[in-house]
Amino acid sequence: MPTRHLYLARHGAADAFGELTDTGRRQADLLGRRLAHLSVDAVWHSPLPRAAASAHALARHLPGVPVAPADELVDHVPHVPAPAETPPAARPPTRSSRGSRRPTSRRTTTSTRSSSRTRTRSRGWCGTRSTPRWLGLESANAALTALEYRAGLPPTLVLFNDTGHLPPELRWTGFPTTVRP
Repeated sequence: MPTRHLYLARHGAADAFGELTDTGRRQADLLGRRLAHLSVDAVWHSPLPRAAASAHALARHLPGVPVAPADELVDHVPHVPAPAETPPAARPPTRSSRGSRRPTSRRTTTSTRSSSRTRTRSRGWCGTRSTPRWLGLESANAALTALEYRAGLPPTLVLFNDTGHLPPELRWTGFPTTVRP
């Protein structure tokens, strides 16, 4: 099996009604320019207007690549399982009576949330056994995350929340003011 890549991108900036703003359209266009040199098989997006508009804007730079909604990417509050629902290997470490730590799993799992995905799958979350911490991460609008899949190996996180394709004035939109650089 050849090496495959999954590109996840968050939608561009949107207004309170979920429609892309001028800034969001510019962000999506710049993301499309960044992806233009890649071999992309398909672009999928959530059914939300901001995700669909972002997917179509970036796909203008990917001639002939199909764009389609993926209903499973609808925005929702993720389910964080209770400790009893979590397999033992994925539970947070506990202390024994002697204070030593139990070994923990380093396996990585993937779940998705809203936005456009292009094989690339737009915006998603990559989590480890500490899923609640990952769910609290904020991704910048039109930021790119990339996963690499190789035969016989676990997925590799290549990029996370990269905004190198955006000029400084278009980075970090959607973040609370307190965490902007």
